Amino acid sequence: MEPLQPTGWEDDVNRNCVVQAGSLYHMWYTGQARGHSWIGYAVSKDGFRFERRNGGRPVLISEQYWENRSVMNPFVLWDARENIYRMWYSGGETYEPNAIGYAVSPDGVRWQKHPANPIFVREPNNLFERERIGACHVVPTDDGYVMFYIGYEDIDTARICVARSPDGVTRWERSRHNPILAPAANAWDAHACYKPSAIYDKAADRWMLYYNGRRDHAEYIGLATLDGNDLGFS
Repeated sequence: MEPLQPTGWEDDVNRNCVVQAGSLYHMWYTGQARGHSWIGYAVSKDGFRFERRNGGRPVLISEQYWENRSVMNPFVLWDARENIYRMWYSGGETYEPNAIGYAVSPDGVRWQKHPANPIFVREPNNLFERERIGACHVVPTDDGYVMFYIGYEDIDTARICVARSPDGVTRWERSRHNPILAPAANAWDAHACYKPSAIYDKAADRWMLYYNGRRDHAEYIGLATLDGNDLGFS
C-alpha cells in the first residue's frame, strides 16, 4: 500500500499489523507527516490489495499528554471470546515512541482507549530501558499474555525485552533475563536490536524471535531462537 499524501497525515506509511478475521485481512498501519504519527485502517480480500476504511481518516490519533505528537506501531489481536479487537500501541515522539497504550474496538474503526493508559512505561532503574520503551508484540499464553518490547538505553541503543501479564493490560512482570536480545559487538546488529515479532512453536517447544538489527544506518532482519519455554519469569 502506497502513501496517500493528499490526506495530509500519511506522507509515509510503515509499522503495520495484519490480522485475518472472517473473510478479510485487516491492516492497521502508521501514517506519518509533519513530525506526527497516526494509525490508519485498511482491509483486503486477498492480503495484497488493501482499501482504506473510515473515509481515509485515522482511526487512532494522539489525544492524551503521554501520546505527545504520535500514536504508532499498532499490534492487534482478534479476541473471539469477547468479540473485539485488542490493540497495543506506542505513543510519544515520532522518531521513537516512549510508552505503550491499549485500546479495544468492536469493528476496527471505533477505538476506546484504556483509562489507565499508558499501561506500560520505562523502568529508569534498568539501564537497558532507562530512556524509553516501545513497539511491542503480544502473544497469548495459557495463563495470560507475554509482551516482547523494545528497551532503549538511549535514542540509538536498543535491546529486546519481555514481560508478562495475566490480562494483557495490568500487573506486568518483567523477565529476570531482560534484555533477552542485545546488540553483538562488531556484528550486523551492533547498535540496535528492535521491532520484535515472536512465535512459540509448541510442537518443537521453541520460541522464534524475528527482529530488526541495525549497525550504523544499515538495517536487516534476523532470527533468534530459544529452546524450551523459560522466558525468565518466577
